[in-house]
Amino acid sequence: MNRYLWLTLPLILSSCTAAMTPQTAVMPRAEMPKSDVPPPPETARTVAEYDTTSSEQRAKAKAGGGGATSLGRTIASLGSPSVPGIWMKTPLVSSIQQGAVLYPQTGERVRLELRPAGTEAGAGSQLSLAAMRLLGAPLTGLPEVEVFAD
Repeated sequence: MNRYLWLTLPLILSSCTAAMTPQTAVMPRAEMPKSDVPPPPETARTVAEYDTTSSEQRAKAKAGGGGATSLGRTIASLGSPSVPGIWMKTPLVSSIQQGAVLYPQTGERVRLELRPAGTEAGAGSQLSLAAMRLLGAPLTGLPEVEVFAD
């Protein structure tokens, strides 16, 4: 029996090595919903290049107001930087609607589009790159935010 194990061990290890080899193929860009924000260029590499929101759009998002009904708190990660706009995908909503997000650590509040995540409550949310920047949240962190609906 041990002899057969030694014969299959190289096959098992070679499949592990193949699974751990970094992929060099470029992943397809995420499907983007319709937006008045242009998509980032294919050559985008920096945060500023990926955030294609205009200064007017950022100012409008920071203007405050709206978001009167608290939907609760959620842990948010960075959503796909290739999807433009100021939005949040969250299981706290079942349809697209306007709302706001408050990041208690900075006190910043941002108006944005709430999009259904299609996951169970408690699964966490995703914030757009522009929203994370406006909130002052760390792009590589998992900030806890409070979500409000209009």
